[in-house]
Amino acid sequence: MSLDQSTDALLKNIAAGGGPALHEMPYETCRSVFLQLVQNLQGETLSIHSSVDKSVAGPNGEIPIRVYTPRAIGDEKLPVVVLYHGGGWVIGDLESHDNQCRYLANEADSIVVAVDYRLAPEHIFPAGVKDCIAATEWVVANAASIGGDSSLVAVTGDSAGGNMAAVVALQLREKIVFQLLVYPVTDFSDNVYPSREEFGGGAYFLSMEDMAWFGGLYTNNGEVSLLDEHATVMSATDLAGVAPALTITAGFDPLRDEGKAYAEKLKKAGIKSDYKCYDGTIHGFTLFPGALEAGKEALGLMVSSLKTAFGK
Repeated sequence: MSLDQSTDALLKNIAAGGGPALHEMPYETCRSVFLQLVQNLQGETLSIHSSVDKSVAGPNGEIPIRVYTPRAIGDEKLPVVVLYHGGGWVIGDLESHDNQCRYLANEADSIVVAVDYRLAPEHIFPAGVKDCIAATEWVVANAASIGGDSSLVAVTGDSAGGNMAAVVALQLREKIVFQLLVYPVTDFSDNVYPSREEFGGGAYFLSMEDMAWFGGLYTNNGEVSLLDEHATVMSATDLAGVAPALTITAGFDPLRDEGKAYAEKLKKAGIKSDYKCYDGTIHGFTLFPGALEAGKEALGLMVSSLKTAFGK
């Protein structure tokens, strides 16, 4: 297995540029650096019929959301995709994933609702998880108010957002029809996953030092545990009624093996669970379609999987 050409070129450019690793920056700086990186590599900003910022009631105040509508729909009700952004529960926001939301809304002909959940370290676990669950419950209960069909609600997210999507799918299992998990975090335990060792040294964008830094901020340096199914979905013992899934991973991602393991766990439990690894690329690749061919391909797969789940 080797890096594909566009991924190899991107990693060489990043290395040539120097600069600190994610875990070596103050988290406020890391937020702005991550947003700039995504915006530089996402490609052309896509047009959208409508994107509206609003807020919904949460467990500790209002939760900001952004609602994307692909076209004028009149009285028609479209399927809904609830998206939770990635970024280690510390970085990322509505802006970092804005273009991806536009793409999914347009190409899957669906309403997309992006959730601006509370971030660590200002708000440690389980604050963000509670926000994601509450916002998704609001979407299901109020789908018609945003042009959505409450019987066709899917969840998705990348990395930390993939973790959130998997958790929401577990907690709201009868209300979600599909879960699209993109290189998700699924296991905070000490279980051994070879990809963590093989690709976690820092040469492939995301390192295990970065993950430890994110985890420390997310838990206030271990003051709370991430071992139950509200974080470690691999610990879930009852998967009955959980929505069908597609899990996407990257071959050179330290999170590859735990994503695959969760896909297999779902399948063993009798859940329809598909799995696709883009062997030649790295963590984060779906955010970089302007630079990575695999990113473009994966976005296409994401759309086709959503359309299939929605019966389109």
